[in-house]
Amino acid sequence: GIDTHTHFQLPIMGTVTADDFYSGTKAALAGGTTMIIDFVVPEKGESLLDAYEKWRGWADAKVCCDYGLHVAVTWWSDQVAKEMEVLSSEKGVNSFKIYMAYKDVLMLEDPEMYSCFKRCKELKVLPMVHAENGHLIDIKSKELIEQGVTGPEGHLQSRPEACEVEATTRAIIIADQAGAPLYVVHVMGKTAADVISKARREGKIVFGETLASGLGTDGTHHFNKCWRHAAGHVMSPPLRDDVSTPGVLMDLLANNDLQLTGSDNCTYNADQKALGKDDFTRIPNGVNGVEDRMSVIWEKGVYSGKMDPCRFVAVTSTTAAKVFNIYPKKGRIAVGSDADIVIWNGEATRTISAKTHHQAVDFNIFEGLTCHGVPEYVITGGSIVLDEGQLKVTQAHGKFVPTAPNSQYVFGRIGTRDK
Repeated sequence: GIDTHTHFQLPIMGTVTADDFYSGTKAALAGGTTMIIDFVVPEKGESLLDAYEKWRGWADAKVCCDYGLHVAVTWWSDQVAKEMEVLSSEKGVNSFKIYMAYKDVLMLEDPEMYSCFKRCKELKVLPMVHAENGHLIDIKSKELIEQGVTGPEGHLQSRPEACEVEATTRAIIIADQAGAPLYVVHVMGKTAADVISKARREGKIVFGETLASGLGTDGTHHFNKCWRHAAGHVMSPPLRDDVSTPGVLMDLLANNDLQLTGSDNCTYNADQKALGKDDFTRIPNGVNGVEDRMSVIWEKGVYSGKMDPCRFVAVTSTTAAKVFNIYPKKGRIAVGSDADIVIWNGEATRTISAKTHHQAVDFNIFEGLTCHGVPEYVITGGSIVLDEGQLKVTQAHGKFVPTAPNSQYVFGRIGTRDK
């Protein structure tokens, strides 16, 4: 299993996520994920290289399984463009993420985004986007708070699905004009997924990632009378309150309209979520998923008859290895490939609960969900770490896996088109 999207030990909004690289990768292995790709998120004005070294320092000492890194581009300058080259040629990073949301904190404007996409194309690295209209969200949030809406439901109401659709459309157009491929992280709305599917049918090189959370639960929880329960589901883009969304996203994933799955694991305990008790804009954004992603997708995808086991392997592992240019080292069982192997029992069941999960966080958005599909044995780098339910992991056992530029799975068509 390769989880394309985690945030362990992320310092944000005056706090740090509950799960660090130790508890996070331990939980990953417990659920059958043998590699994670985490995000380096520099502050505005911070050197991308300095931020990368900081993340490597945090991760190398703690990871129980192999990991890679994406780097976020949170500001734009000639220095950033130069550092992107160093990161891609010397530091093993072939993907750079742009936030279209989080105005004044992480967000880039369209001209900066275009420049970044052009630079990604030159370096043959993959641009990624968090697609939401940050200006509109900022306006809607202020309006809601003025109207007295301060609870977690305001988070959902301030980020309507249209904000995701508009930003996804805009990102695809800008990337296409820059001649660059595009990877859209955490697709949460079915209408945004349709935009990606349509762009692919038009021959644009776009990849859509959806999440365990979006496939396994929905946004009606924002209206729960228990504040902690509602805030526990706050993430961005939000879980949609249209209850048909998870099923539709799974159909799209099964049929390759969406290509990959991550967890966007970014966890906060009750006291951290409570930073926003009087103002939903201050609730730290993020949910769990790294441990439960594989089982949730098996239950909702394979066990429900929407996808076959081969497609399950593709969406949880192999496609990610190809997109991030680490195939066949990862994503395949073969002589010469890494010995990251999961022995999976598709009939066995487990019931997900915060009481029994291996994560440090005190809440689980899949609480009470019984899933078919359980790892019986997990092997990472040749070491058996899960054996009949017994987890035995070692800090720093995992290694950093460099991702090289010019993945043929992503760039194979681009050179010819340019010619």
